[in-house]
Amino acid sequence: MENTAPKHAHSLDKSVLGQVVLVFQGGGALGAYQAGVYQALQEAGVEPDWVIGTSIGAINASLIAGNAPADRLDRMREFWMRMTHSPATQFWASLPGFGAAVANAMTVANGLEAFFKPNPWAFLGSQVALGPDLAGYYSCDPLEKTLSELLDPSLLNAGRPRLTVGAANVQTGQMRYFDSREDTLSVRHVMASGALPPAFPAVRIDGELYWDGGILSNTPVEAAFDDRPRRSGVVFAVHVWAPNGPEPHSIATVISRQKDLQYSSRAISHIARQKQIHKLRHVIAQLAAKLPPEVRATDEARELAGYGCGTQMHVIRLLAAPLAGEDQSKDIDFSPGGIKARWDAGYADTARVLDTSPWTHDVDPMEGIILHEAPSGHVIEDVSPDLLAKEPAR
Repeated sequence: MENTAPKHAHSLDKSVLGQVVLVFQGGGALGAYQAGVYQALQEAGVEPDWVIGTSIGAINASLIAGNAPADRLDRMREFWMRMTHSPATQFWASLPGFGAAVANAMTVANGLEAFFKPNPWAFLGSQVALGPDLAGYYSCDPLEKTLSELLDPSLLNAGRPRLTVGAANVQTGQMRYFDSREDTLSVRHVMASGALPPAFPAVRIDGELYWDGGILSNTPVEAAFDDRPRRSGVVFAVHVWAPNGPEPHSIATVISRQKDLQYSSRAISHIARQKQIHKLRHVIAQLAAKLPPEVRATDEARELAGYGCGTQMHVIRLLAAPLAGEDQSKDIDFSPGGIKARWDAGYADTARVLDTSPWTHDVDPMEGIILHEAPSGHVIEDVSPDLLAKEPAR
Protein backbone atom coordinates (compact mmCIF):
# COMPACT_ATOMS: atom_id res chain seq x y z
CA MET A 1 0.00 0.00 0.00
CA GLU A 2 1.34 3.42 -0.92
CA ASN A 3 2.29 5.57 2.07
CA THR A 4 0.17 8.71 2.03
CA ALA A 5 0.91 9.87 5.58
CA PRO A 6 0.35 13.63 6.01
CA LYS A 7 3.65 15.47 6.20
CA HIS A 8 3.08 16.95 9.68
CA ALA A 9 1.95 13.76 11.37
CA HIS A 10 5.07 13.74 13.55
CA SER A 11 3.78 16.82 15.40
CA LEU A 12 1.34 14.67 17.40
CA ASP A 13 3.81 13.82 20.14
CA LYS A 14 2.13 11.71 22.83
CA SER A 15 4.97 12.29 25.24
CA VAL A 16 4.03 16.00 25.20
CA LEU A 17 0.29 15.96 24.46
CA GLY A 18 -0.78 12.81 26.29
CA GLN A 19 -3.14 10.09 25.10
CA VAL A 20 -4.93 9.95 21.75
CA VAL A 21 -8.66 9.24 22.03
CA LEU A 22 -11.15 8.44 19.26
CA VAL A 23 -14.85 9.09 19.96
CA PHE A 24 -17.35 7.69 17.45
CA GLN A 25 -21.04 8.55 17.22
CA GLY A 26 -23.75 6.09 16.26
CA GLY A 27 -25.26 6.45 12.81
CA GLY A 28 -25.63 3.21 10.86
CA ALA A 29 -24.21 3.50 7.36
CA LEU A 30 -22.84 6.95 8.20
CA GLY A 31 -20.20 5.16 10.27
CA ALA A 32 -18.14 4.50 7.14
CA TYR A 33 -16.82 8.04 7.66
CA GLN A 34 -15.22 6.88 10.92
CA ALA A 35 -13.36 4.12 9.13
CA GLY A 36 -11.81 6.73 6.83
CA VAL A 37 -10.78 8.76 9.87
CA TYR A 38 -8.99 5.77 11.34
CA GLN A 39 -7.26 4.94 8.05
CA ALA A 40 -5.77 8.44 7.81
CA LEU A 41 -4.57 8.28 11.40
CA GLN A 42 -3.00 4.86 10.99
CA GLU A 43 -1.20 5.84 7.80
CA ALA A 44 0.16 8.85 9.68
CA GLY A 45 1.50 6.54 12.39
CA VAL A 46 -1.06 7.67 14.98
CA GLU A 47 -2.65 4.79 16.89
CA PRO A 48 -5.25 5.59 19.55
CA ASP A 49 -4.74 4.82 23.23
CA TRP A 50 -8.50 4.75 23.81
CA VAL A 51 -11.50 4.25 21.50
CA ILE A 52 -15.03 5.13 22.62
CA GLY A 53 -18.16 4.46 20.62
CA THR A 54 -21.91 4.09 20.54
CA SER A 55 -23.87 1.87 18.11
CA ILE A 56 -22.00 1.71 14.77
CA GLY A 57 -19.32 3.75 16.51
CA ALA A 58 -18.97 0.95 19.06
CA ILE A 59 -18.61 -1.54 16.20
CA ASN A 60 -15.87 0.49 14.52
CA ALA A 61 -14.18 0.99 17.89
CA SER A 62 -14.26 -2.75 18.55
CA LEU A 63 -12.73 -3.48 15.15
CA ILE A 64 -9.80 -1.28 16.19
CA ALA A 65 -9.42 -2.59 19.74
CA GLY A 66 -10.16 -6.21 18.83
CA ASN A 67 -7.40 -6.60 16.26
CA ALA A 68 -3.65 -6.18 16.05
CA PRO A 69 -2.57 -2.88 14.43
CA ALA A 70 -1.46 -4.61 11.23
CA ASP A 71 -4.90 -6.22 10.80
CA ARG A 72 -7.22 -3.37 11.75
CA LEU A 73 -7.74 -1.77 8.36
CA ASP A 74 -8.24 -5.11 6.66
CA ARG A 75 -10.88 -6.06 9.24
CA MET A 76 -12.61 -2.71 8.77
CA ARG A 77 -12.65 -3.15 5.01
CA GLU A 78 -14.00 -6.65 5.40
CA PHE A 79 -16.72 -5.47 7.75
CA TRP A 80 -17.88 -2.65 5.49
CA MET A 81 -17.76 -4.86 2.41
CA ARG A 82 -20.07 -7.27 4.21
CA MET A 83 -22.41 -4.39 5.01
CA THR A 84 -23.01 -3.49 1.38
CA HIS A 85 -26.29 -4.16 -0.37
CA SER A 86 -26.96 -7.45 -2.12
CA PRO A 87 -26.35 -7.47 -5.91
CA ALA A 88 -30.09 -7.08 -6.56
CA THR A 89 -30.32 -4.09 -4.25
CA GLN A 90 -27.16 -2.61 -5.77
CA PHE A 91 -28.83 -2.79 -9.18
CA TRP A 92 -31.76 -0.72 -7.97
CA ALA A 93 -29.48 1.72 -6.14
CA SER A 94 -27.58 2.42 -9.38
CA LEU A 95 -30.73 3.52 -11.23
CA PRO A 96 -31.48 7.24 -11.43
CA GLY A 97 -34.64 8.68 -9.96
CA PHE A 98 -36.29 6.40 -7.43
CA GLY A 99 -33.53 3.78 -7.51
CA ALA A 100 -32.01 4.76 -4.17
CA ALA A 101 -35.43 4.84 -2.49
CA VAL A 102 -36.22 1.37 -3.82
CA ALA A 103 -32.84 0.07 -2.59
CA ASN A 104 -33.45 1.48 0.90
CA ALA A 105 -36.95 -0.04 0.92
CA MET A 106 -35.42 -3.41 0.03
CA THR A 107 -33.01 -3.05 2.95
CA VAL A 108 -35.94 -2.37 5.27
CA ALA A 109 -37.83 -5.37 3.88
CA ASN A 110 -34.98 -7.88 3.61
CA GLY A 111 -32.26 -6.64 5.96
CA LEU A 112 -28.55 -7.02 5.27
CA GLU A 113 -27.08 -10.50 5.05
CA ALA A 114 -24.21 -9.86 7.49
CA PHE A 115 -26.03 -7.40 9.76
CA PHE A 116 -29.72 -8.03 10.43
CA LYS A 117 -32.60 -10.07 9.08
CA PRO A 118 -36.40 -9.82 9.52
CA ASN A 119 -37.76 -11.40 12.67
CA PRO A 120 -40.68 -13.62 11.57
CA TRP A 121 -42.20 -13.50 15.07
CA ALA A 122 -42.75 -9.75 14.68
CA PHE A 123 -45.42 -10.47 12.07
CA LEU A 124 -47.65 -11.81 14.85
CA GLY A 125 -48.37 -8.22 15.83
CA SER A 126 -47.01 -5.51 18.10
CA GLN A 127 -49.12 -6.63 21.09
CA VAL A 128 -47.84 -10.21 21.19
CA ALA A 129 -45.53 -10.91 24.16
CA LEU A 130 -42.41 -12.15 22.38
CA GLY A 131 -40.05 -11.68 25.32
CA PRO A 132 -37.15 -9.18 25.40
CA ASP A 133 -34.86 -11.36 23.27
CA LEU A 134 -37.33 -11.36 20.35
CA ALA A 135 -39.13 -8.03 20.77
CA GLY A 136 -37.81 -6.33 17.66
CA TYR A 137 -38.59 -6.18 13.97
CA TYR A 138 -35.24 -7.78 13.13
CA SER A 139 -32.78 -10.31 14.47
CA CYS A 140 -29.13 -9.28 14.80
CA ASP A 141 -27.82 -12.84 14.82
CA PRO A 142 -25.98 -12.15 11.52
CA LEU A 143 -24.11 -9.24 13.11
CA GLU A 144 -23.08 -11.37 16.08
CA LYS A 145 -21.66 -13.94 13.66
CA THR A 146 -19.88 -11.24 11.62
CA LEU A 147 -18.25 -9.64 14.66
CA SER A 148 -17.27 -13.01 16.10
CA GLU A 149 -15.37 -13.70 12.89
CA LEU A 150 -13.66 -10.29 12.79
CA LEU A 151 -12.74 -9.72 16.46
CA ASP A 152 -10.23 -11.34 18.80
CA PRO A 153 -11.80 -11.32 22.32
CA SER A 154 -8.39 -11.41 24.00
CA LEU A 155 -7.30 -8.26 22.14
CA LEU A 156 -10.67 -6.62 22.82
CA ASN A 157 -9.75 -6.61 26.50
CA ALA A 158 -5.99 -6.13 26.25
CA GLY A 159 -6.18 -2.35 26.70
CA ARG A 160 -4.15 -1.64 23.57
CA PRO A 161 -6.18 0.45 22.98
CA ARG A 162 -8.67 0.73 25.81
CA LEU A 163 -12.23 0.21 24.59
CA THR A 164 -15.42 1.83 25.91
CA VAL A 165 -18.91 1.25 24.46
CA GLY A 166 -22.07 3.03 25.57
CA ALA A 167 -25.45 1.38 26.12
CA ALA A 168 -28.76 2.44 27.68
CA ASN A 169 -30.15 0.42 30.57
CA VAL A 170 -33.72 -0.40 29.55
CA GLN A 171 -35.15 -0.47 33.07
CA THR A 172 -33.26 2.32 34.83
CA GLY A 173 -32.89 4.71 31.90
CA GLN A 174 -29.24 5.24 32.83
CA MET A 175 -26.29 5.35 30.47
CA ARG A 176 -23.79 2.55 31.05
CA TYR A 177 -20.28 2.72 29.66
CA PHE A 178 -18.75 -0.75 29.45
CA ASP A 179 -15.00 -0.24 29.70
CA SER A 180 -12.25 -2.77 29.05
CA ARG A 181 -10.27 -1.20 31.89
CA GLU A 182 -12.92 -2.40 34.34
CA ASP A 183 -15.07 -5.00 32.51
CA THR A 184 -14.41 -8.06 30.40
CA LEU A 185 -15.97 -7.06 27.10
CA SER A 186 -17.39 -9.38 24.46
CA VAL A 187 -19.25 -9.17 21.18
CA ARG A 188 -22.45 -9.02 23.26
CA HIS A 189 -21.41 -5.69 24.80
CA VAL A 190 -20.86 -4.26 21.32
CA MET A 191 -24.24 -5.67 20.24
CA ALA A 192 -25.92 -4.03 23.24
CA SER A 193 -24.50 -0.65 22.25
CA GLY A 194 -26.16 -0.98 18.83
CA ALA A 195 -29.52 -2.51 19.84
CA LEU A 196 -31.70 0.33 18.56
CA PRO A 197 -35.40 -0.25 19.30
CA PRO A 198 -37.90 -1.08 17.98
CA ALA A 199 -35.82 -2.43 15.08
CA PHE A 200 -33.48 -4.52 17.22
CA PRO A 201 -34.25 -6.35 20.48
CA ALA A 202 -32.49 -5.50 23.73
CA VAL A 203 -29.34 -7.41 24.70
CA ARG A 204 -28.97 -8.85 28.18
CA ILE A 205 -25.65 -8.27 29.98
CA ASP A 206 -25.17 -9.63 33.51
CA GLY A 207 -28.92 -9.94 33.97
CA GLU A 208 -29.72 -6.38 32.79
CA LEU A 209 -31.29 -5.39 29.47
CA TYR A 210 -29.58 -2.78 27.29
CA TRP A 211 -30.54 -0.80 24.20
CA ASP A 212 -28.52 1.38 21.84
CA GLY A 213 -26.60 4.02 23.80
CA GLY A 214 -27.60 6.62 21.20
CA ILE A 215 -31.02 6.82 22.88
CA LEU A 216 -29.37 8.68 25.77
CA SER A 217 -26.02 9.91 24.48
CA ASN A 218 -25.09 9.36 20.86
CA THR A 219 -21.89 11.40 21.20
CA PRO A 220 -20.09 9.65 24.06
CA VAL A 221 -17.32 12.23 24.46
CA GLU A 222 -18.44 12.61 28.08
CA ALA A 223 -16.70 9.32 28.85
CA ALA A 224 -13.36 10.96 28.10
CA PHE A 225 -14.15 14.16 30.00
CA ASP A 226 -15.37 12.35 33.13
CA ASP A 227 -12.57 9.78 33.27
CA ARG A 228 -10.60 9.38 36.49
CA PRO A 229 -7.78 10.03 36.81
CA ARG A 230 -7.96 12.84 34.27
CA ARG A 231 -5.31 12.78 31.57
CA SER A 232 -4.15 15.27 28.98
CA GLY A 233 -4.54 14.28 25.37
CA VAL A 234 -5.92 14.81 21.88
CA VAL A 235 -9.55 13.74 21.43
CA PHE A 236 -10.82 13.15 17.90
CA ALA A 237 -14.60 13.55 18.27
CA VAL A 238 -16.03 12.15 15.03
CA HIS A 239 -19.53 13.43 14.24
CA VAL A 240 -21.62 11.85 11.50
CA TRP A 241 -24.86 13.76 12.20
CA ALA A 242 -25.03 17.44 11.26
CA PRO A 243 -25.81 19.79 14.17
CA ASN A 244 -26.26 22.67 11.71
CA GLY A 245 -28.44 22.58 8.61
CA PRO A 246 -30.90 24.46 6.41
CA GLU A 247 -34.59 24.97 7.14
CA PRO A 248 -36.57 21.87 6.12
CA HIS A 249 -39.05 22.39 3.30
CA SER A 250 -40.89 19.07 3.13
CA ILE A 251 -41.97 16.24 5.40
CA ALA A 252 -38.97 14.20 4.19
CA THR A 253 -36.50 16.98 5.02
CA VAL A 254 -38.23 17.53 8.38
CA ILE A 255 -37.63 13.86 9.25
CA SER A 256 -34.02 14.11 8.08
CA ARG A 257 -33.37 17.26 10.10
CA GLN A 258 -35.07 15.79 13.16
CA LYS A 259 -32.72 12.78 13.06
CA ASP A 260 -29.71 15.07 12.70
CA LEU A 261 -30.69 17.05 15.78
CA GLN A 262 -31.65 14.00 17.83
CA TYR A 263 -28.47 12.06 17.19
CA SER A 264 -26.01 14.95 17.26
CA SER A 265 -26.89 14.85 20.99
CA ARG A 266 -26.22 18.50 21.85
CA ALA A 267 -22.53 17.71 21.56
CA ILE A 268 -21.37 21.33 21.32
CA SER A 269 -23.27 22.39 24.44
CA HIS A 270 -21.76 19.43 26.33
CA ILE A 271 -18.27 20.45 25.21
CA ALA A 272 -18.93 24.10 26.15
CA ARG A 273 -20.03 23.04 29.64
CA GLN A 274 -16.97 20.83 30.04
CA LYS A 275 -14.74 23.75 28.96
CA GLN A 276 -16.18 25.78 31.82
CA ILE A 277 -15.68 22.97 34.33
CA HIS A 278 -12.10 22.27 33.28
CA LYS A 279 -11.21 25.96 33.32
CA LEU A 280 -12.45 26.13 36.90
CA ARG A 281 -10.21 23.17 37.73
CA HIS A 282 -7.24 25.13 36.38
CA VAL A 283 -8.31 28.15 38.44
CA ILE A 284 -8.45 25.98 41.57
CA ALA A 285 -4.98 24.61 40.88
CA GLN A 286 -3.62 28.13 40.39
CA LEU A 287 -5.23 29.38 43.59
CA ALA A 288 -3.96 26.40 45.58
CA ALA A 289 -0.42 27.10 44.36
CA LYS A 290 -0.65 30.64 45.80
CA LEU A 291 -1.48 29.46 49.31
CA PRO A 292 1.24 29.75 51.96
CA PRO A 293 3.06 26.41 52.40
CA GLU A 294 1.72 25.89 55.93
CA VAL A 295 -1.88 26.34 54.70
CA ARG A 296 -1.36 24.21 51.61
CA ALA A 297 -0.13 21.36 53.84
CA THR A 298 -3.37 21.15 55.84
CA ASP A 299 -5.82 18.31 55.19
CA GLU A 300 -8.60 20.74 54.33
CA ALA A 301 -6.49 22.63 51.78
CA ARG A 302 -5.29 19.38 50.18
CA GLU A 303 -8.87 18.16 49.89
CA LEU A 304 -10.01 21.37 48.24
CA ALA A 305 -6.96 21.49 45.97
CA GLY A 306 -7.91 18.00 44.79
CA TYR A 307 -10.76 19.55 42.80
CA GLY A 308 -8.21 21.25 40.59
CA CYS A 309 -5.95 19.86 37.89
CA GLY A 310 -3.64 21.03 35.14
CA THR A 311 -4.59 18.62 32.37
CA GLN A 312 -5.35 19.87 28.85
CA MET A 313 -7.45 18.13 26.20
CA HIS A 314 -7.37 19.24 22.58
CA VAL A 315 -10.76 18.23 21.13
CA ILE A 316 -10.72 17.92 17.35
CA ARG A 317 -14.30 17.95 16.08
CA LEU A 318 -14.53 16.17 12.74
CA LEU A 319 -17.91 16.70 11.09
CA ALA A 320 -18.99 14.53 8.17
CA ALA A 321 -20.33 16.50 5.22
CA PRO A 322 -23.61 15.30 3.70
CA LEU A 323 -23.78 13.45 0.41
CA ALA A 324 -25.56 15.22 -2.42
CA GLY A 325 -29.21 14.19 -2.49
CA GLU A 326 -29.16 12.21 0.76
CA ASP A 327 -32.43 12.02 2.67
CA GLN A 328 -33.90 10.72 5.91
CA SER A 329 -32.81 7.19 4.96
CA LYS A 330 -29.13 8.10 4.83
CA ASP A 331 -28.29 5.94 7.85
CA ILE A 332 -29.43 2.83 5.95
CA ASP A 333 -27.64 3.79 2.73
CA PHE A 334 -25.42 0.74 2.56
CA SER A 335 -24.78 1.18 -1.16
CA PRO A 336 -21.14 0.62 -2.18
CA GLY A 337 -21.00 4.15 -3.54
CA GLY A 338 -22.38 5.69 -0.36
CA ILE A 339 -20.00 3.75 1.86
CA LYS A 340 -17.01 4.60 -0.32
CA ALA A 341 -17.89 8.31 -0.49
CA ARG A 342 -18.24 8.59 3.28
CA TRP A 343 -15.05 6.59 3.92
CA ASP A 344 -13.13 8.83 1.50
CA ALA A 345 -14.53 11.96 3.16
CA GLY A 346 -13.40 10.80 6.61
CA TYR A 347 -9.96 10.06 5.23
CA ALA A 348 -9.64 13.44 3.49
CA ASP A 349 -10.93 15.49 6.45
CA THR A 350 -8.53 13.76 8.85
CA ALA A 351 -5.59 14.21 6.49
CA ARG A 352 -6.31 17.95 6.49
CA VAL A 353 -6.38 17.99 10.30
CA LEU A 354 -3.08 16.15 10.54
CA ASP A 355 -1.58 18.55 8.04
CA THR A 356 -2.62 21.65 9.99
CA SER A 357 -1.92 20.07 13.44
CA PRO A 358 -4.11 22.50 15.43
CA TRP A 359 -2.80 21.11 18.74
CA THR A 360 0.53 22.84 18.00
CA HIS A 361 -1.06 26.31 18.02
CA ASP A 362 -0.67 28.63 21.00
CA VAL A 363 -3.44 28.24 23.57
CA ASP A 364 -4.47 29.90 26.81
CA PRO A 365 -2.75 27.89 29.58
CA MET A 366 -5.83 28.40 31.76
CA GLU A 367 -7.99 26.42 29.34
CA GLY A 368 -8.47 22.75 30.18
CA ILE A 369 -10.35 21.88 26.99
CA ILE A 370 -9.42 23.46 23.67
CA LEU A 371 -11.96 22.90 20.89
CA HIS A 372 -10.71 22.82 17.30
CA GLU A 373 -13.28 22.74 14.50
CA ALA A 374 -11.70 20.60 11.80
CA PRO A 375 -11.91 21.83 8.20
CA SER A 376 -14.40 19.72 6.29
CA GLY A 377 -15.27 19.12 2.68
CA HIS A 378 -18.47 20.54 1.24
CA VAL A 379 -21.43 18.45 0.13
CA ILE A 380 -20.00 15.36 -1.52
CA GLU A 381 -21.10 15.25 -5.15
CA ASP A 382 -19.45 12.10 -6.47
CA VAL A 383 -21.13 8.95 -5.21
CA SER A 384 -19.76 6.41 -7.65
CA PRO A 385 -21.16 2.88 -7.41
CA ASP A 386 -17.71 1.27 -7.37
CA LEU A 387 -17.43 -1.56 -4.87
CA LEU A 388 -14.96 -1.11 -2.01
CA ALA A 389 -12.63 -3.76 -3.40
CA LYS A 390 -9.51 -3.86 -1.24
CA GLU A 391 -8.95 -0.16 -0.67
CA PRO A 392 -12.05 1.91 0.09
CA ALA A 393 -10.15 5.19 0.26
CA ARG A 394 -7.23 6.42 -1.74
